[in-house]
Amino acid sequence: MSTSDLNWIANYIWGIADDVLRDLYVRGKYRDVILPMTVLRRLDAVLEDSKQTVLDMKAALDTAEVVEQDPALRQAAGQAFYNTSQFTLRDLRARANRQQLTADFEDYLNVFSPNVQDILDNFEFRNQISRLSKAGALGTLIEKLTAPDINLSSAPARNTDGSITHPVPDEANPILEGAGSRGL
Repeated sequence: MSTSDLNWIANYIWGIADDVLRDLYVRGKYRDVILPMTVLRRLDAVLEDSKQTVLDMKAALDTAEVVEQDPALRQAAGQAFYNTSQFTLRDLRARANRQQLTADFEDYLNVFSPNVQDILDNFEFRNQISRLSKAGALGTLIEKLTAPDINLSSAPARNTDGSITHPVPDEANPILEGAGSRGL
């Protein structure tokens, strides 16, 4: 990924902040929302391919009444983190009812692995959800961050003919590099 591609991603993300958060937050407070939402989208995108495997493992562990599930769920995800929600962020963007979106989003957040819970706690992101929901901005943020215009996954986005539309963010950004292999 070239520097111009990386700059495009950064500008796209901060453009989302300007579009969605402008009347809700002062510009200096955008980071309280846009940074954790970008991290969540990145984690979600990395976990997309292993989602069903994790859900199947969770069901098997629950059936077997296994208490310490963390190592098995990490292994099922193939990452140092996981999410056992039935939802992905792409699923949540389809919620028409604001109250249902908020409840489902909170449930989605609550079943990330403990290490991701620490990140969310450090961001103090849950403090923002009610405000975002009341303003109708939560769904818009999710929709914009899951749009096909941007790739925050660990694989290049491709056209139907196999050509790359968006390269892998890892190739140019040491902050995003190895998010899966290092647990973030």
